[in-house]
Amino acid sequence: MERRFTFDASAKLYDDVRPQYPEALFDDIIDWTGLGPDDAILEIGCGSGQATRGFVSRGFSVAALDPGATLLQIARQKLGHFPKVEFIETTFEAFSPGSTAFGLVVAAQSLHWVAPEIRFAKAAKMLAPGGSLAVMANVPMPIRSPLRQAFEQIYAAHAPSLTGPPPENWYLPDGPIAALWEASEYIDPPVHRSYPWSRMHTGSSYIDLLGTLSSHTLLAPSSRNQLFGAIADAIENHGGEFEMRYEAHLYMGRRRGGMAAY
Repeated sequence: MERRFTFDASAKLYDDVRPQYPEALFDDIIDWTGLGPDDAILEIGCGSGQATRGFVSRGFSVAALDPGATLLQIARQKLGHFPKVEFIETTFEAFSPGSTAFGLVVAAQSLHWVAPEIRFAKAAKMLAPGGSLAVMANVPMPIRSPLRQAFEQIYAAHAPSLTGPPPENWYLPDGPIAALWEASEYIDPPVHRSYPWSRMHTGSSYIDLLGTLSSHTLLAPSSRNQLFGAIADAIENHGGEFEMRYEAHLYMGRRRGGMAAY
């Protein structure tokens, strides 16, 4: 969980290169939850506002939480002109909403950083009756070119601790999130949707992306430099760019009846 505090150190790079979310995902959340113009939204771990924009640009009131001061500074610069957004420097664990009951609690690529014992319990208690929890994440798909084998060999040589499935697989339907949600007594079983999309990466842009991942930033500098250099060389040797495919996964469920909001 402490890795969530590492993102602030590379806040500008994080804002520049982290993947966005498909517009259809936000439309589906609003349609499925039935959010009205007076419903308030609480966002857990907003970072520099990648998902926040999807709600405030549609006119919703958003209280966006993040422990990173620099990330929030960037978010305020980008989105502070929207009249109904408030950025709050805190963790979800420490946040106290006062008397506000939210129509939606949303977590974009952040729920896995929340203490397991409160992920669903605290979210549910912050929801108004009939309110919903929405969780989204971009999951990278296996590369479809010879680069995949090259990357596997490079990681085995320079960062063997990072071999295997990416951490984002936590959000796949057969990953931990689905089972944990199903077992929750606080939120109804989720509706799941996925949105495939892709982007092109050069060696430079891909290294920038890797430089925002906590798993990579925590490597010893010498190992990280060797890893990044080998990856950049491999991309250059395979045409100079490649297609990075993603699936954006969305889970939505309503607060179970009989619970009192904070």
